[in-house]
Amino acid sequence: MTIRVELPAHVRNLARVAERELPVTLEGPPTIGAVLDALEREYPMLQGTLRDHVSKQRRPFVRFFACEQDYSHDPPDTLLPDAVTSGREPLLIIGAIAGG
Repeated sequence: MTIRVELPAHVRNLARVAERELPVTLEGPPTIGAVLDALEREYPMLQGTLRDHVSKQRRPFVRFFACEQDYSHDPPDTLLPDAVTSGREPLLIIGAIAGG
């Protein structure tokens, strides 16, 4: 199964890709964790960028959105929505900004 993943510009630069959206091939259940595993496998330079090397926890200023819903605080084994798994919608990985 192929999932469309949209990455922020600074992550695309790190991965050395120009495309805003990348196809990621998954084997097994379509989860957020599986997408991150596949991204890190395909683009090893992203290891530790979106999640911690050891704990695999999401980095504080990284957010995951799909179908206008925030999946940032969901467990990594959360299944992606049908619209994402069917290719109609991408999984958005967004760099959050803090401030006030």
